[in-house]
Amino acid sequence: MTQTRSPSDAPCLPPQPPCGPLPRHQSVAVDIEGIRVGGGAPIVVQSMTNTDTADIDATVKQVMALARAGSELVRITVDREEAATAVPHIKERLLKHNVTVPLIGDFHYIGHSLLAAHPACAEALAKYRINPGNVGFREKRDRQFTAIVEMAIHYNKTVRIGANWGSLDQELLTDLMDLNAKSAAPLDARAVMREAMVQSAVLSADRAVEIGLPKDRILLSAKVSAVQDLITIYRMIAERADYALHLGLTEAGMGSKGIVASAAAMGVLLQEGIGDTIRVSLTPEPNGDRTREVKVAQELLQTMGFRTFVPLVAACPGCGRTTSTVFQELASDIQTWISDSMPEWKSRYAGVENLNVAVMGCIVNGPGESKHADIGISLPGTGEQPVAPVFIDGAKSVTLRGPTLAADFKQLVADYIEKRYGTA
Repeated sequence: MTQTRSPSDAPCLPPQPPCGPLPRHQSVAVDIEGIRVGGGAPIVVQSMTNTDTADIDATVKQVMALARAGSELVRITVDREEAATAVPHIKERLLKHNVTVPLIGDFHYIGHSLLAAHPACAEALAKYRINPGNVGFREKRDRQFTAIVEMAIHYNKTVRIGANWGSLDQELLTDLMDLNAKSAAPLDARAVMREAMVQSAVLSADRAVEIGLPKDRILLSAKVSAVQDLITIYRMIAERADYALHLGLTEAGMGSKGIVASAAAMGVLLQEGIGDTIRVSLTPEPNGDRTREVKVAQELLQTMGFRTFVPLVAACPGCGRTTSTVFQELASDIQTWISDSMPEWKSRYAGVENLNVAVMGCIVNGPGESKHADIGISLPGTGEQPVAPVFIDGAKSVTLRGPTLAADFKQLVADYIEKRYGTA
């Protein structure tokens, strides 16, 4: 006997939690030579050189590499007279190569005197980064902080006020520690340090506003090296202030450790709507590629769905069904080819960064994953000849086989890009 289900017996879906990040922190928008940061603008990627700024050739070369990799702001160290003298020449060289990325001057201890002595440097930089913990000490602090802020006002520049765990304002910290000791319910020392970080950044920004620097010329950061501290501190800042926020885990480390730590900390904050510009502070391998930190930052934003920079290549991790290395070699080949082709593609094909490509290793999930991509290929797995169906826009298009499989798939991808984005 066939049973029928009445409408009242029909299964129902439970309420679904919201999908996606929380609303963005309501920050004031800042314009840095045409790059908009905060105010709901797309999250900006930035980086920093590790060359001696006085070495003009090396610094220009690295800034160009970072800019080509996608860094939208680049910070350089300005720590002495020779570095300050070099800054305008660096900018001039970059402009000759049509590299217009805004340069940020990183100042510590003597920034006020360097800016005063080198007006060409002060003019060439797009933003000044100062640390309230070492801008000056005791009676000099307010005077030297004021001097830098007044320079920013004079030259119409933006300032990032960046507190740092490693150079925290000791006078402020001591005062808070003393106050905490007298409390009926004292906090632990680490909590007091977090409060000192927040106050150092926010109170310094408020002081800059009192001096005359508009809020739309100020960014805040509070750099620490522990993931949970970073998350807690930025939550506190977001509750107390509406300045644009720069995110970054300082001294994140080398290799996978630095990548995981940075992604864990910033991923939580970005999901909560906190953060307007980010830097992934990776320690490079000896003679390593400095642009890696830019690529990691882009991948973090893209995988979380905040921005798109390059076509995504989905590839299966491999298992006992894929002991053959054919799909690994193909995935690597396609990823490298796409990365190398992007500079040309971006100039010819508007929107190509939104392309999704799949390179799968076996028949279990491969065809299904390939159908979900714009264009995907599914290899058969271990012990079989590399006969691979290609799916385009969800439908099987052609089957590739033989030694030219990789080249043939690249041609299909290139044809797809031309057809889909060539008239955009």
